[in-house]
Amino acid sequence: MRRPWLTRNLLLLTLVSLTQDAASELLYPLLPLLITGVLAAPPVVLGVVEGCAEAAAGISKYVAGRWSDGRARKPFVTTGYAMAALGKVIVAASFVWPMVLVGRVVDRLGKGVRSAPRDALIAASVPREDYGRAFGFHRTGDTLGAVIGPLIALAGLAALDGNLRAVLWWAVVPAVLSTLLTFFVVENRRQPDPFVDLTDEAPPLTGKVTRSPLPPEFWRVTVVLVAIAVVNFPDALLLLRISDLGFTTTQVVLAYVLYNLVYTLGSYPAGALSDRLPRPLIYGIGLLAFAAAYAGLALIGHSGWAFVLMGFYGLFPAFTDGVGKAWISTLVTDEHRGRAQGVFQSLSNGAVFLAGLWAGLSWTLGPGGGVVPLLVSGMLAAVAGAVLVMGRHRVTGIPVALA
Repeated sequence: MRRPWLTRNLLLLTLVSLTQDAASELLYPLLPLLITGVLAAPPVVLGVVEGCAEAAAGISKYVAGRWSDGRARKPFVTTGYAMAALGKVIVAASFVWPMVLVGRVVDRLGKGVRSAPRDALIAASVPREDYGRAFGFHRTGDTLGAVIGPLIALAGLAALDGNLRAVLWWAVVPAVLSTLLTFFVVENRRQPDPFVDLTDEAPPLTGKVTRSPLPPEFWRVTVVLVAIAVVNFPDALLLLRISDLGFTTTQVVLAYVLYNLVYTLGSYPAGALSDRLPRPLIYGIGLLAFAAAYAGLALIGHSGWAFVLMGFYGLFPAFTDGVGKAWISTLVTDEHRGRAQGVFQSLSNGAVFLAGLWAGLSWTLGPGGGVVPLLVSGMLAAVAGAVLVMGRHRVTGIPVALA
């Protein structure tokens, strides 16, 4: 049966994300071991590195998203993936932790440059009523790369007798491949969006923009989701928690593989559900999974429950990442979709930056090796998830048709 939403660009951009994420997630679970082990830096450095990386991504997402609305979007996508490949080279070559910081910032600047234009290209290539399916499919491919990457890392560690630095260089190959694949993406001439009446939003003919082209509904959703993101600190700290519980490097990487496997399997079904059910409901379910995983990891010791909880944690991005992007895309027209995705994603990254700082500091200075930030984030996410699930439309002020 023909699927009108499964377009050539969606397939290509999904393959691009798959290969890039394989590179990123080959490297990512090894970062805590590189920074706190090989380079002997304290845990707060890990939080600072990842927080700064997310902040860099956030700033570049806003700038690239806004600029790409008035220009071709494909060059932003290609440049972003090329920068990510360069960042991985710097991390692999690092011999002090500031070099890791530089490499991660360059890598995430690349993510910021490409993300909003890429998501705008996806939205422009599929029917509006299928945004949830399209973004869910894209997230499935992206996170399939996140399953493949750590498995390659494990194979590399086994083949190279645990030589972590040598394995880091393996990440460069799929990163370069993803950049080359972007050249096959086709950007069509944009057409006026037939779904939204812009009569009331048109600026006066004075040559000046008197107000934001992004509607109030967009800002209401963005404020809620960004506020929630302040409790979502970088996953590298979760991997550090598992390592601190006494698990081996191989076990830490396998826990991350399990997380990404659940994320992969859950992304498309969650996206498809969000095309039929209110998106605040789906998003809230993801937050409840987040809360259970964080609280559980704070309370357990060295046991198999760590793997169960990491798998359960995979439901969080599966039910929120693609769903959030689809949600934002329905609230704006195509000519402002890059700006909207840029604003939403940049503010979200800024929130993760703050989360990385406060969690990293409390991790280093507080008791329990991460227990406090995990419990705080888990409790706040539980409250937010319950509010979204039970209050849905009243929380965001969005009519059912848009949610």
